[in-house]
Formats: sequence, C-alpha cells, structure tokens
Amino acid sequence: MKQRGTPEADLQRAVVKALRFALPKTAIIHHSANEVTEPGPRGAKRQAILIGMGVHPGFADLIVLSDGRVLFLELKSQKGRLSPEQEAFRDGVLSQGHGWALVRSLDDALGALADHGFTTRVVQPDAANSARRAAP
Repeated sequence: MKQRGTPEADLQRAVVKALRFALPKTAIIHHSANEVTEPGPRGAKRQAILIGMGVHPGFADLIVLSDGRVLFLELKSQKGRLSPEQEAFRDGVLSQGHGWALVRSLDDALGALADHGFTTRVVQPDAANSARRAAP
C-alpha cells in the first residue's frame, strides 16, 4: 500500500526501510527534520527558532553512521534539483572528507553504500555475477 506524501517522502521511507535491512544492526540512520513547511509569519518564526537551535540550511535528508563511516544522503525525485544551500552543504561535507550522495532510487542508495565502503548484508548484483563467474 502506497503511503500518502510526496514522491521524495515515499522514496525516503523506502530507502530507510532498505538501509535498516542492509546495514548492520549497530548502524545509525537518522533524518533531521530541518524545515518548517508552514507558510507565513508563523512558519518563518518557527524556522528562525530552529536555525537558532542549530538547524543547518541544506542539511542532507539522511545521515548514515556505521563502522566509523559517515554518509550523507540527499533524496530527490527524478526531476528534483539541489537548492543552493544543499549544494553548499554537499561541498562542505565533501571538503571535510565525508561521504555524500544524491539518491533518486533504492539502487542509488545501495550503490552509495558500496561506493563509500559500507559493510552490508546485501550482495550487489555485479558482485554476485563476478562470484559466479570466478567459481570453478
């Protein structure tokens, strides 16, 4: 059953579910609710309060911590674009040596784990094919 929400919210729920399955039980997957969607002065006031409390503009949708590795995941729909704040956050994270990935699908999320050296309980299709080819 599809849950209500935006395509990005649906993708995020699916990615979190897959990451919880794929990563070791000790891994931490966290979403930082860093935006207020309420319009008008009341929403602007709430956003200002959150920024004062340490919310960082452009912060990635998910942060994954596992076995000493850090990976930030920015989830976007197929046509979604990064905001200037998200680009600045990406650049800052990468300049500090952490992992960052743009995710538009479950395959992107699992691929980002592999690309950044995360240990998973999931065998990537290419690795499975390589293992089969190498077997006598």
